[in-house]
Amino acid sequence: MVKFSADALFDGYRFRQEGTVLVLDKEGRVADLLPAGDAGGDVRHLRGILCPGFVNCHCHLELSHLKGHMPEKTGLTDFLLGVMKFRGHFSETIINDAMEQAEEDMFRAGIVAVGDIVNTAVSLPLKKRGRLHYHTFVEVMGVAEQDAAARFAAARELYTLFRSSSPGEAGYGPAASVVPHAPYSVSPALLRLINDFPGNALLSIHNQESAAEDHLYRERQGDLLRLYHSLGIKPAAFRPSGLSSLRSWLPALNRHPLLLVHNTYTTEEDWAFAAAAGQPLYACLCPNANLYIENRLPDIAALQRQGIPIALGTDSLASNHSLSILAEIKTLQQRLPALSVQTLLHWATAGGAKALQLDDRLGSFEKGKQPGVLLISGEGRLSPGSTAERIS
Repeated sequence: MVKFSADALFDGYRFRQEGTVLVLDKEGRVADLLPAGDAGGDVRHLRGILCPGFVNCHCHLELSHLKGHMPEKTGLTDFLLGVMKFRGHFSETIINDAMEQAEEDMFRAGIVAVGDIVNTAVSLPLKKRGRLHYHTFVEVMGVAEQDAAARFAAARELYTLFRSSSPGEAGYGPAASVVPHAPYSVSPALLRLINDFPGNALLSIHNQESAAEDHLYRERQGDLLRLYHSLGIKPAAFRPSGLSSLRSWLPALNRHPLLLVHNTYTTEEDWAFAAAAGQPLYACLCPNANLYIENRLPDIAALQRQGIPIALGTDSLASNHSLSILAEIKTLQQRLPALSVQTLLHWATAGGAKALQLDDRLGSFEKGKQPGVLLISGEGRLSPGSTAERIS
């Protein structure tokens, strides 16, 4: 057994009583949490906060080679146009090296699990190694109704590749889903195929990342029509509902738990509508990417008032300076100082593990789990200079 104590210990849900000792077995599984008086000897005391490993619920590992290539604060449409322009202009070696470095950086930053968006199989060899646990979200797009079956079939082939991959060294089985990119990029027919697919246990969608999304749904107007024009999509292919985006598409994805990502322009009325839907929903916040693209954060207070569970993500290195969950926490702490450290750490650990359906093994210091152990530097508090170090 290995025993740790620290200036503070966060168990995934709350800070424990001062002096609490974390006991791990030789494989890093949690054996117990004990008061200092019951832990016996050989306790290693550390300066800082002991915390379970972080969960990154939204990432695009495939875009890691675009780091530094995309200008900031251009708005979503220009960002997407830039990604489409640049992503294919790099060699396979550069793409693979960038992914390798991105995963290494996530590992060193204390991340143990990732919800990763893919459009190709380029990340499959890396994921087979099992250094981190990945839930791979195979993204599908297509506005034209007549293309839905073909596009879904192609996505399902990619899904099968990721599902059939062997578990890596960490011992995790493969996990994958076929998911929509965003409401404005999928047809109703494609949404039905995704919703009805029995292989899906968890869905993810980019939701209301720009004001133009609601404008499109209400009036078939706005900046996203530039994206349609560049893709050769006629605006008439999109059928406006006269409602907000979320109210328009959410009823069509009602069979699986759902991770709503970004939510930069989601209103409290929309969150109330989502909460009343009665299906398992999670909101994934990617604050640094939101600031990078739209220079705006979601209305987190409204989200909290409606009781939607929250998790954290990083988005991609095309839209972020790092893939660090601790950096996302620091941004939220700086911009929204009313958020407690306990709340932020919960979103980064147990909240993220539950959102990715990994809470049976990760996210918290509970007996039998193997969540990884981080030491956040500082004398029991989180500061702008704090770092996260893996100790197990």
